[in-house]
Order: sequence, then C-alpha cells, then structure tokens
Amino acid sequence: MKKLLSVAVLFAMCLLTQAQTVKPQGDPQKVEALKISFITNKLSLTPEEAKLFWPIYNQYEEEKKALRKATFGEKDDIKNIDEMTDAEAQKFIDNQIAFKSKELDLNKKYIAEFKKVLPVKKVAKLLMVEEHFKKMLLEKAKENGSPQQPGPPQAPKPGTKPAPKGE
Repeated sequence: MKKLLSVAVLFAMCLLTQAQTVKPQGDPQKVEALKISFITNKLSLTPEEAKLFWPIYNQYEEEKKALRKATFGEKDDIKNIDEMTDAEAQKFIDNQIAFKSKELDLNKKYIAEFKKVLPVKKVAKLLMVEEHFKKMLLEKAKENGSPQQPGPPQAPKPGTKPAPKGE
C-alpha cells in the first residue's frame, strides 16, 4: 500500500512540473490532477498524511460544490445584475450572505477535520496554498487568452512598462 501511495504522490508531482504547459481551463480532470499535485507538493505531505488527508479534502470539495449549486444553480442561471429588478437584486444579496455564512461554517467544520490528520501549520499552509492555486489558474487563463472581466484598466505589474495608448 505504501508503494502504491508513493507512486501516486510521485506521479502527482510529475504532473505539477508540467503545470506550465497545461491549459487548465480545458479539462476539469487535468485541473483536478494539477490541484492535487500542487497541494501535495506545497504541503510536503507524507504518504501517511496524504492517505488520511485526501479523502477528507475530497469530501470538503464535494460539499462546497453542492453548496454552490444549491445556492446559485447552474452557471446559465446567473442573470446580469443590470437586468435585475430591485427585488431580484435583493434576493441575490440575501443569497450571497446566506452562501458566505454556510461557506464559513463548512470551512470551520473541515479545518477541524484537517487538524485531526495534519499538523496545524500544514492546515494553515493549506489555506494559503488554495488561494495561491486559484491565482495561478486565473493567471494561466489570462495567458491563454481567456476573455477578461470588464472593469477598470489594470495597473502594470512592477518592473513592466505600461502599454502605449491605442493598443
């Protein structure tokens, strides 16, 4: 069993090294494999820790997904806020508040579960690593030409020149 788990962790780490060439938005299974290897690597999970952690984390992800779906439905159901009536906008606000409250309760529940199988510092690191992974996916999506959200122009990154006007 230890050999199998070690091979799985090694395979996941190999996937991580190829993360820069993967287009994450293309295949949800690739994104999931990337996330597993990313978290395993960044947390330096031992095979024993991974064996205990991943079933709990997978259940956590399933509950988060179910909560989002129950609160917001499918992506196609989302209406442009400018097209909403005031009553629909108020319902949207109420749903957001309820969702955030339930999401917080879910996070508290699973942080307690994670602390049963991982050292507290690794649990704290997990919170940071998840955010880092999300940011990495967003950056990859931008690099791969995904349409950007409308909004104010972004400030140039430090050390880069602003784009000339008209481009």
